[in-house]
Amino acid sequence: MFSYRIERRQLISLLILLAGAVWIWFSRVPTDSISPQSIYAPQESFLAPDFTLTTFEGELLILSDLRGYPVILNFWASWCPPCRAEMPALQQVFDEYEDLGLIIAAINATNQDSLSEAAAFVSKNSLTFPIPLDKTGLVSRSYNLHSLPTTVFIDSQGIIRKIIIGGPIPTALVRIQVEKLFQDKP
Repeated sequence: MFSYRIERRQLISLLILLAGAVWIWFSRVPTDSISPQSIYAPQESFLAPDFTLTTFEGELLILSDLRGYPVILNFWASWCPPCRAEMPALQQVFDEYEDLGLIIAAINATNQDSLSEAAAFVSKNSLTFPIPLDKTGLVSRSYNLHSLPTTVFIDSQGIIRKIIIGGPIPTALVRIQVEKLFQDKP
């Protein structure tokens, strides 16, 4: 009887493995339906995903239109303490490098934020760089965003040079990354 239990356990294990293999085979995504965009996850040294967003002022911001300039994308929300804490550093660096062509776009994760609280924060802190609104979360998803704040440093060719998840980022670190962006200029 003891050997019967071992054989039965082996048979059950084999059936479970077989059922798992069948499940994997039938639930797989067909390779002809996978597009490069569906498996793309932004990473350093690769082209930044393009997007079009509207700012508080109703202006369109299209990332690909900014080629030729170094760009900082900062994903934030007004309820996020590290996001709020790093905004003065971003504004200071923007003031220092704007004349050289630096563009900062602080993308508000509007799908998880209050539009009125975000607008009040921008006004209270006198932020002068564009604040695009990610109302649907589509851009956040295309950047594989898992944490706020997340800051993406993009060179003038549209290549991601650095991604910093979390914050607040000190002013000195923002400056160092901006200097690297300007060094990468052709």
